[in-house]
Amino acid sequence: MATTMPVIFFGHGNPMNALLKNDWTEAWATIGRTIDTPRAILCVSAHWYLPATLVTAMPAPRTIHDFGGFPQELFQVQYPAPGHPELAQRIRELLKPIDVGLDHKWGLDHGTWSVLTHVFPNADVPVVQFSIDETQPAAFHFELGKRLAPLRDEGILITGSGNLVHNLHTYAWGRHMPEPFDWAVRFEAIAKELMQKSDFEPLINYETLGRDALLSIPTPDHYLPLLYVLGAARGNDTISFPVEGVDGGSISMLAISFN
Repeated sequence: MATTMPVIFFGHGNPMNALLKNDWTEAWATIGRTIDTPRAILCVSAHWYLPATLVTAMPAPRTIHDFGGFPQELFQVQYPAPGHPELAQRIRELLKPIDVGLDHKWGLDHGTWSVLTHVFPNADVPVVQFSIDETQPAAFHFELGKRLAPLRDEGILITGSGNLVHNLHTYAWGRHMPEPFDWAVRFEAIAKELMQKSDFEPLINYETLGRDALLSIPTPDHYLPLLYVLGAARGNDTISFPVEGVDGGSISMLAISFN
């Protein structure tokens, strides 16, 4: 019988974290050492955001370097984890009648591999990615998370990769590390409190949380992976925050685990 797996949201931040050893990446590595090895990983990444619901179904997904302006060393990183076509089919079954397309072109983008290269550095756990349909409301994504939750009992680690607070317009690119913006601190604190109370409705309708939420989530792409994780959480789970901190003043590195 498969081990019931946790469901984890990772704040992935700067792609350079793939190469760096810092408090955040060391905490990611600790997560990999302390949880049971999953049968496979399903990752919802902020960087596969398009008008479709897709799941990668190739046996050997490519490593996608979906960024520019970074050192050449980062473009040489490969994360050769196998895919899992059978899991892709299982996801299609769980989500019927929603039409989930089987994708053979995408692969693993940096939202996935920049984290997993620390969590499972041997790249020996199969990985599939699930797209975020940009045409659908937040409640749709939360509902899909709920419907994917049975995978946890099948030894599948469900992960979301984005950032709770992600405002690149105010990010301190390459400058001295500033203190976090007050609005970022306040929104993160409110979100943590709501999650600890399992009060997910305000987080689904995050626009109702006011100006701090709108500054923290100027676009939904990095936020929506969290809703899949919240949807897959269960009432008897214990919540923890294995990674904390704010990068560049306006990027939350918060990780959230339900176990």
